[in-house]
Amino acid sequence: MSITLRPHDLIWLNGRDALEGITEGWVDVHWHADLPVVVRRDFDKQGRIPVGVRGLNRNQRAPAWVNLDNIVRICSPESLTSSQTLLKSPFVSLSPIQMALSISRHVWPWVWGITGSTGYALATGIPVMHSSSDLDLLIRAPQPLPYESLEYWQRLLTQGSCQADTQIETLNGAFALNEWLRDGKALLKTSQGPRLVDNPWY
Repeated sequence: MSITLRPHDLIWLNGRDALEGITEGWVDVHWHADLPVVVRRDFDKQGRIPVGVRGLNRNQRAPAWVNLDNIVRICSPESLTSSQTLLKSPFVSLSPIQMALSISRHVWPWVWGITGSTGYALATGIPVMHSSSDLDLLIRAPQPLPYESLEYWQRLLTQGSCQADTQIETLNGAFALNEWLRDGKALLKTSQGPRLVDNPWY
């Protein structure tokens, strides 16, 4: 199977045995193969995919590893952003979905996606979000993006009905947009650990 996986992608596996390196006991109680795991940022010399398992509570998060052959389905954050997908969601009346709908009505010079609890709820139909949940977003940015456009995006988010945070995904790693706009520097999250940078693209 020739596929490219990126951090924040949701993936479904062919069984519990596909999860390697699990030490948390709650996983066997609360997780099953009908639920996705999320690709996280890490590196494995054996070529395995780093993933995170989500439980019922916010403090239930478990790191694990999976082999590519055990993946049966993939859902990317950007596949959740169409107005049709958002309007069909059983959570459409909640603030994070309403805010995502507002963003989707604009034409942006980049690809963006929905992550976090909102993305998980959209992909699974499981009510892990509520009206006061944050809206976690990402922007794919293999090349530097127009500063003024990013400022406009951020202003739009601050006027929304819920807290919204954006991660900019570069080829080198990811950084928080609001932090970079505010400080001119960002903590770039990479597979080898975080780095403080002025220009996240170089």
